[in-house]
Amino acid sequence: MKLKLAAALLASAVAMPAQADVLVDNVSGITIDENGEVKRFSALVIDDDGKVAQLLERGEEAPRTDYREDGEGRVMLPGFIDAHGHVSGIGFGALTLDLSGTNSLEEALEAIRVFAEENEARPWILGRGWNQEKWGLGRFPTAAELDSVVSDRPVYLARVDGHAGWANSLAMKAAGVTEKSVSPSGGRIETLADGKTPSGVFVDAAEELMTRAIPAPRPVERDLALAEAQKVLHAQGITAMADMGTTIEDWQAFRRAGDNGSLTLRIMSYAAGPEQMVLIGGSGPSPWLYDDKLRLNGIKLYLDGALGSRGAWLKEPYADDPHNTGLPLTPPAALRNILVRAAQGGFQPAVHAIGTAANAEALNAISEIAESFDGDRRWRIEHVQIVDPADLPKLAEHGIISSMQPVHQTSDMFMAEARLGPDRLDGAYAWNTILQLGGRLAFGSDAPVESANPFAGLAVAITRANAEGEPFGGWRPGESVSREQALAGFTSEAAFAGFAEGRFGRLLPGERADFVLVDVDPLVDTPDQIRNTTVLETWVGGRKVYEAD
Repeated sequence: MKLKLAAALLASAVAMPAQADVLVDNVSGITIDENGEVKRFSALVIDDDGKVAQLLERGEEAPRTDYREDGEGRVMLPGFIDAHGHVSGIGFGALTLDLSGTNSLEEALEAIRVFAEENEARPWILGRGWNQEKWGLGRFPTAAELDSVVSDRPVYLARVDGHAGWANSLAMKAAGVTEKSVSPSGGRIETLADGKTPSGVFVDAAEELMTRAIPAPRPVERDLALAEAQKVLHAQGITAMADMGTTIEDWQAFRRAGDNGSLTLRIMSYAAGPEQMVLIGGSGPSPWLYDDKLRLNGIKLYLDGALGSRGAWLKEPYADDPHNTGLPLTPPAALRNILVRAAQGGFQPAVHAIGTAANAEALNAISEIAESFDGDRRWRIEHVQIVDPADLPKLAEHGIISSMQPVHQTSDMFMAEARLGPDRLDGAYAWNTILQLGGRLAFGSDAPVESANPFAGLAVAITRANAEGEPFGGWRPGESVSREQALAGFTSEAAFAGFAEGRFGRLLPGERADFVLVDVDPLVDTPDQIRNTTVLETWVGGRKVYEAD
């Protein structure tokens, strides 16, 4: 069924008629202008190239066009840009087991059992989304617990943050993991109480011990995953995404879609390390391809893991694990060598840093190297979750962009309190402070770690509260941002972070006509209304790629 759907989507994309100029009127239009100010309009003209030709205010006479679309008074916003996501991960997540909605170990085990029964032909059971913190388990799950529901096939399930994996006994056997296996640098094999028997959970770099044993997806499966990802993202109003950790296999899937006309998502790509950077880009970033739908921008690097698995690298030990400061993943000399190599080739570095030590290391390395390179480098730090307050001013130096995910704050806030204690949170998810110090923010979701829904992100950014309104008044509410800043973070600023300004991200003449029609005005309506926004239509390059119902 899925393959038939993908084929139908491809056929419809290829069969679309040649572009013509279009008037979309009777809208309540909102965009961000060149000065970062909100601009409202009532109609938009799209030219033959799928770009915005003109914005009209109420009362202005519309030009004659080949076609007219009645916006029916709905709100028009720029297409949302997710500044940090994983395109293939979203697609494969839609095709494999999703445990993100489970609230207990028992509920997760039942979901795994049912999925395995319904997919008897799959040689491995794969999925993601488990979270022992959400389950209230107080520990990691074990292989024995997985064996109790699936014992006839290997099972491997990624944690919600992607920084740990959970395997059953057959999976560990297939990977050759035994009591003699040693935790690699930057990773940890969790063990049972005897201190030597692998428990079934593998953290950060130790995950590779397992993932290398899993059969690689075939090209046709990658193409299907991309089609699924585009469908998921467009339904949520997303027209572009920065793909963090692109492999050559991912890139080839993107290129196949571009070549056959089925690529509708704009992808700003960051290669998964130095080898992939050179395989994809050679001596430098690619040009913009397929009418600004694909470009290799730079390279994604990891400095640490995540808070949930206690892999985030901290300056001081975890409050709830006093012998652990996390997992530094890239040595200082290697980090600087990679940054220099990338900068020399014109590649934009995007450095994953969550803990205080990781963020300090990223800032120090950029400070040391930036003076040696002229031009607009736009060094990126991804996540910037827990920063030593003394280091926050450095985020405004050297044109650094803080690429952050608002929904991480509400997902992690209570866990962050447990991991760090109440006295070490002054630099946690410090959006407003970064802006006040002169830094720049780009917002995203880290999907599939979180839902890609940008409207949930908007609501969190302006309230610092979750869907239940907790905590009352917001968590550390002084770090919230204005509605205008939140909208810019998901549109114009996310485009700037990916060197896409002037191409897309704003509904202004000369830029691509990427927009959404929705039933809520995010600059006026309540946070609950924003969170529950319905995306009615999504357009990319002047063509409708999604329509509700």
